[in-house]
Amino acid sequence: MARQGYQEKLSSLREDVLYMSEVVSERLRMGLSALEGKDRDLAMEVIQGDDEVNELYLDLESQCIDLLALQQPVAGDLRFIAASFKIITDLERIADLATNLGTYTLDAKRDVYPDVDIQGIGQVTLEMIEDAMNAYESEDADACFDIAERDDDLDRLCERASEIVVRDLIETEFVEGDDEEIEALMQDVSRLLLTVRDLERVGDHAVNIAARTLYMVENSDELIY
Repeated sequence: MARQGYQEKLSSLREDVLYMSEVVSERLRMGLSALEGKDRDLAMEVIQGDDEVNELYLDLESQCIDLLALQQPVAGDLRFIAASFKIITDLERIADLATNLGTYTLDAKRDVYPDVDIQGIGQVTLEMIEDAMNAYESEDADACFDIAERDDDLDRLCERASEIVVRDLIETEFVEGDDEEIEALMQDVSRLLLTVRDLERVGDHAVNIAARTLYMVENSDELIY
């Protein structure tokens, strides 16, 4: 009976980690939507919702600690718990980055650089998170390598986006004495570059999830860096 209870706790941990990933993905999706539509109410919902993610994280952290301390797992179970603990840390950080998008929405006053496809980049990161969590759920080692490879494509997208912004800024001719306009433009540029950087970091966290999943499944640290 005790062993059955232990297995139920492991199953519950997996289900709760997957639930947390769904909440975090929805926060990121909302943050992207708020940014696209300059929806201040939605932005505030994303920002205020970060407390829920933090509570989920703390609850799952407690579950992991209890399983490690009270059950003293070995081999595959130990790797599963350790990987789950690392994965919820990455999910919590993705939620923080989604919160940043909400903050950028509140600061945004106009559209700049329409050639920069923030929504397209965001969709790539959402798919990476979803696929990484599917790999965790199904213990799919091959999918972990695929996610790591796709991160290179995301990095190139983010690099091109940043280059567009910087090149345009360099080529912009400023009118002497129009300090307010220059300051507004610089704030827009900074916000957009931070958005690109944060989405690139979301991709990095998705790779971290894949790396920990590979470790969990095959006891391999090949993707951990």
